[in-house]
Amino acid sequence: MARRRKMTPERREFINGLLEHYRPTDAQDVQEMLKDLLGDTLQGMLEAEMDQKLGYSKYDYQNKETDDSRNGYSHKTVTSSMGDIDLDIPRDRRGEFEPQIVKKHQTDISNIEDQVLSMYAKGMTTRDISTHLSNVYGVDASAEMISHMTDRILPIAKEWQNRPLEKKYAIVFMDAIHFHVREDNRTVKKAVYVAIGIRLSGQKEVLGMWIGGNESAKYWLGVLNEIKNRGVEDIMIVSVDGLTGFVDAIHAVFPLAEIQRCIVHQIRYSTKFISYKDIRAFMKDLKLVYKADTEQLALEALDMLEENWGGKYPSSIASWRNNWPQLSTYFKYPGEIRKLIYTTNSIENFNRQLRKVTKSKTIFPTDDSLFKILYLAMTDITKKWTGKTWDWGQTLDQLCIYFGDRIQPEDLE
Repeated sequence: MARRRKMTPERREFINGLLEHYRPTDAQDVQEMLKDLLGDTLQGMLEAEMDQKLGYSKYDYQNKETDDSRNGYSHKTVTSSMGDIDLDIPRDRRGEFEPQIVKKHQTDISNIEDQVLSMYAKGMTTRDISTHLSNVYGVDASAEMISHMTDRILPIAKEWQNRPLEKKYAIVFMDAIHFHVREDNRTVKKAVYVAIGIRLSGQKEVLGMWIGGNESAKYWLGVLNEIKNRGVEDIMIVSVDGLTGFVDAIHAVFPLAEIQRCIVHQIRYSTKFISYKDIRAFMKDLKLVYKADTEQLALEALDMLEENWGGKYPSSIASWRNNWPQLSTYFKYPGEIRKLIYTTNSIENFNRQLRKVTKSKTIFPTDDSLFKILYLAMTDITKKWTGKTWDWGQTLDQLCIYFGDRIQPEDLE
């Protein structure tokens, strides 16, 4: 049951007085009332600042201890979140009065906190933001004050992290990005575990970002369990890198999920063993494997690769043989699905944008400070994720055929 909002008798009397005076009839009238009150409040604060500067209130000449005095007003229109507000800025004869509530040359008094969050989300440091506010808006805000301003986003970020998810996802990409964080008076390297899902509607979303220790299959197991606890019942395909134990962790939570190991990660790993003078020839043979039209042709190309290079680079060939069940998943699908799952580029591009935003910070003081900027960066990045994945209609048709027993008509509504 919803709780009634409580008001003190004094506050109720004040509100009733406002309603009696303004007599609003709709929300727009209330907005205009608040705008008028904001203007009167600012005007009153400007007058109070002038009183404080001169040392006496208006017309109180008996307590005047200065040869300076009021010298009329200058008109000023400022922009607020409620619209334009007209103000009369007090002047003194010496021209020394510097108002603080609405500074000289400041024409925008709309919610500066929102501007701070926007700048923070784009990677500006708290000191850079402080300087910017001072130069552009004439607002004195220390780096510590900016940090406190951005802290108000934490409850919202944590609510987002724990929100319910869709019941089913066509594809989920998983990867980790690493940052340095202060912990117990020392700097430690921490992994931020990121999961991005493609809904059956074709829309892409970040499922969550989890800050943990070094990347491990055990921690990923916890992430997967949390995803399940937040409402995910089934994932058709999971695209991941080559972390040891990742496959077992996924199947422990989503046993029916098909797993595609990132081909790009595999290529990077297997070419570490190759001499610089052989890399061009080796890659020519390797392309015949991962760009083959069918799995059978890929296996034949892998046999040829082993025949040509197995004696010289056995570890490289073995990495393909040992991981073939997860590397070859994409061969069973048509081009539309192959392009989506054969690499984790989708999530790596997202992580690259996170690094761009966080590059000004080499060490984060706390996990919360790291999560705060990642959340703000995420909201900024995903504003562009408005449409469906490319050619999703045809891709969905294919998925419904391959996973027909797991995708019901109601899942597509």
